Amino acid sequence: MLPLIALFIAAFAFGTTEFVIAGVLPQVAGGLGVSIPTAGYLVSGYACGIAVGGPLLALATKTISRKTLLIGLAIAFTIGQAACALAPDFTSMLLLRIAVAVAHGAYFGVAMVVAVGLVPEDKRGMAVAVILSGLTVSNVIGVPAGTAIGNLWGWRATFWVIGALGVAAIAAMLALLPRTAGSSNSPASLSHEVRVLGRQQVWTSLILMLMLMIGQFGLFTYITPTLLEVTGLDESLVPWVLLLNGVGATIGVFLGGKLADWKLMPSLITMLLLQALVLGVINAVSPYPVPMVVAIVIWGGLNFAIGAPIQTRILAWTADASNLASSLIPSGFNVGIALAASLGAAMLNAGYGYRSLPVAGALAMLVAVAVAVASQVWEGRSRVAPPLPAAAE
Repeated sequence: MLPLIALFIAAFAFGTTEFVIAGVLPQVAGGLGVSIPTAGYLVSGYACGIAVGGPLLALATKTISRKTLLIGLAIAFTIGQAACALAPDFTSMLLLRIAVAVAHGAYFGVAMVVAVGLVPEDKRGMAVAVILSGLTVSNVIGVPAGTAIGNLWGWRATFWVIGALGVAAIAAMLALLPRTAGSSNSPASLSHEVRVLGRQQVWTSLILMLMLMIGQFGLFTYITPTLLEVTGLDESLVPWVLLLNGVGATIGVFLGGKLADWKLMPSLITMLLLQALVLGVINAVSPYPVPMVVAIVIWGGLNFAIGAPIQTRILAWTADASNLASSLIPSGFNVGIALAASLGAAMLNAGYGYRSLPVAGALAMLVAVAVAVASQVWEGRSRVAPPLPAAAE
């Protein structure tokens, strides 16, 4: 359990810097002299760095000791936070965020494989949930705290504090992560790494990731201005709403891990359908503070409950060539984040307004339901079992 705690702390640090930008988006926009929709591209740029740079870095470093690599990525993260705090303009901030995101993408790909290798097969869903909980707890603690710090002392102070989290993550991995972590996962050839991506369980799961992120980040990227302008909340209440959203996400991620270890696909399909309904409710109740906050908590829980079985499924079906596929887990999520933030910016610039964002998310969830049902039927007809890990063959 202690090694999983070390991986969790680093995941918390990475998650905080990725998500806190939504909480301080108006301040960052004002400080760098750009509009709020333009500042939203800091989310898209970060996501693109994870999506493109993460897999490339993972492939380039697959022969390096997993512990050494994970600590090196945490060091790069920490330096990046200090640089973001000092960024003089929007362009430099965007480039620095992209650089940090490359380390983020590689970290989560490696950490997921290491985590599932530390537990029995029937606990893989919960191991994934522990890593994912680093992201959800970052929503519970990191994002609201970072938002409050930004409101009190400015957004640059937010990034200095996140840099301190990076130092804590480095210390935790040095102390708690075994030197042999991940050593049981033998590197497969590049051709085999690529071939496993052709398994329908893998590429359909990546599609589900894209749809899930459109359902989440189309709205979450602009959650602060939505709550201020549509719901009419006072600015001082926004961190508390983000806190409640993170509480829902933390409960959801462990529920999702349990369901992934129980009945993965039926649970996943049911949750995707529920999320489509919740996003429709958000559109309807967004002008009303109390129902809007309740809906946001449920929405946050479902977002992360859905993520656990998707990732567990990919790891199970790529166990014989996990390096590239595992790095595509954060990549797939963040391609969706980039699309969602960019789609949101385009919709806002076209004059559709903040209430249109959950509608787009609901449509994406319905597409995900159709893909998941088709994938389950296909798998049932093929009757092919998941592969064994490469080292066990």
